[in-house]
Parts: sequence; C-alpha cells; structure tokens
Amino acid sequence: MTASARTVTRPVDPLFLERWSPRAFDGTAVAQEDLDTMFDAARWAASAFNYQPWRFLYAHRDDADWSRFLGLLAPFNQTWVANAGVIAFVLSDTLMAAPGSQDLKPSHSHSFDAGAAWATLALQATRMGYHCHAMTGVDFDKARAELAVPERFRIETAIAIGRQGDRSVLPETLAAREAPSDRKPVESFARAGNFID
Repeated sequence: MTASARTVTRPVDPLFLERWSPRAFDGTAVAQEDLDTMFDAARWAASAFNYQPWRFLYAHRDDADWSRFLGLLAPFNQTWVANAGVIAFVLSDTLMAAPGSQDLKPSHSHSFDAGAAWATLALQATRMGYHCHAMTGVDFDKARAELAVPERFRIETAIAIGRQGDRSVLPETLAAREAPSDRKPVESFARAGNFID
C-alpha cells in the first residue's frame, strides 16, 4: 500500500497521508542540521500557556550514545531501530507555572502538548524525506535512570528517525506489514453532543 492508496474522504493535505511509521530504515545518518530543523518545527507546536513542556533527548547512530539509547528499547524494537539514523526520547514536564509566576503546579496537558510537538516533528521529517516511528516498547525505568531524567518529567515515547529502507531488511513477519495503515472513519470518533460509545 502506498500513501496514495490510503482511504481519503475529504480534501486532506497529502502531507498527512505521506507521514507513516515504517520499521525498515536504510542505516544512513541524519544530518544534525536536518535534525535541528525537525526540532525547530516541534518548537512551534501549540501548548498550554505556551509553556512548551516537551524535551527531546537523542543519539545519532554513529555517536558514543547510540548503543546506550538502543539498549533502552524493548528487544523486539532494537532489532529494527538498529537501522535508523537517530533515536530520540520525548519527555514532558508534568509541572508548570502560570506566566510570570514561579509557583509550579501539576500540568493537565503536558502529555497532550508533547504529543503536538512530536506530531509537528514527524510532519517536518516527512516533508524532508525522512520517516519517524514512535514506540512505547521501552524500558522506562531503565531509561529514566540511564538518561538521568528527573521525576517531574514523564518519558512519553521513543522515536526512530531515518530514511526509509527496503522491507527486505526486516524479518518476514514485519516485512509483510510494512505499509502505511488506514484509519477509522471520522464518524467513529467525532460527533456533536454527548459521549456515546
């Protein structure tokens, strides 16, 4: 299935259809300048009070932190992420202060806001010819300790970033699933009025 084979019922911008989460990466490096552009896109995401609670910790495939970051993923994910160009962890600050205040209080939307930043990063990556795959197959306790993440921050997800590779680099079971997925119809999740399951 190609991005153009995805079912579209309304005039959605093609960028949203081109963004998908492959597991087959080609092993090439991601230039720091390109990665910085993706992070720049992430910083323009909306957030409550413009607090921007997201943080990104990352390692390039050829740097000293690569094997350390890779080892924080579930073994299944390590097998295919090994061919990505960058591994990043997305964190969110669970505390925030109102504008002009130093009084920290729990943030209701920290995960929501970090998700918006991840989405803008992924769309920018797609625009630049890269792909991203977010995953929660992570040893979160180990990641917190290894990356010295303070307790007030939630580790949301890990992301593999790179150029798409040929599906033949994947085990047969994964290669068979290596295609953009379709989505539920809008009517199944958006409706006027009260919640109805």
